Amino acid sequence: MKIVYDGECPFCSRYVAMVRLREAVKEVELVDARSDHPVVATVREAGYDLNDGMALVEDDRIIFGADCIHRLALLSTPSGVFNRANALIFSSPLLSRVLYPILRAGRNATLRILGRSPI
Repeated sequence: MKIVYDGECPFCSRYVAMVRLREAVKEVELVDARSDHPVVATVREAGYDLNDGMALVEDDRIIFGADCIHRLALLSTPSGVFNRANALIFSSPLLSRVLYPILRAGRNATLRILGRSPI
């Protein structure tokens, strides 16, 4: 399992650091979408724009954006306040779809304020 996220986004980096997947899933590789890792090319070739969201690659399946956050919430352990809140909010597919665009807008605004370019 690989999570492709924006390593220059402070929110994205914090999120993948705090979500406790390794305890539940064991093998998780965090991949910076700005790197030349082969999975980044795979996600792009599948038609996904990594400026629009993070991706979860499980076997041959790519889960993107709101669906990715939803899946990660279902896979994370219930330990810690962050993970419990994450599971409470994003275990709902509807809430994930409603809130994800807001999170993405916050990410984009933060990158602009920090002077960082899109991926």
